Amino acid sequence: MNRQIIPDVIDGRQVLSCFDPSERVSEAAAVMAERNIGAVLVMKDRRLHGIVTERDLVRRVLAQGLAPQDVTLGEVMTAQPDTILPGEPASEALIRMRRGNYRHLPVVDEAGVLHGMVSIRDLYAVVQEQLSADLIACETMIYGESYGTAGAV
Repeated sequence: MNRQIIPDVIDGRQVLSCFDPSERVSEAAAVMAERNIGAVLVMKDRRLHGIVTERDLVRRVLAQGLAPQDVTLGEVMTAQPDTILPGEPASEALIRMRRGNYRHLPVVDEAGVLHGMVSIRDLYAVVQEQLSADLIACETMIYGESYGTAGAV
């Protein structure tokens, strides 16, 4: 899978949900529910500072018996999350997500500029598309005009 994160997986023009570390978990949770998203980015001084996911809300807030309106994102975020460069291959994102056991990966360039966020769902779509194309190519080779012509002069 040679597809790059941008533009092949995401277009880099996503509407991202970004919050200051001082904002309340309840505010971010409301936005996540409203927009049907699984993660928000925590920004400080226009730079990525952390990420808060659904899993973070469950494990670091609810399971601890904390009140979401009393906890800030800075208290529960994953600070300095792993990121991926826009030009890296989608396969690298899959490897990192599998290794780190997470489902969202911010896309940040060498200068630290945030370009988007790739999710495991985005990558599943790319993998499915690639598998379908590979299957069609194999069927064409086996059943199409090119079947049996390999090596013929």
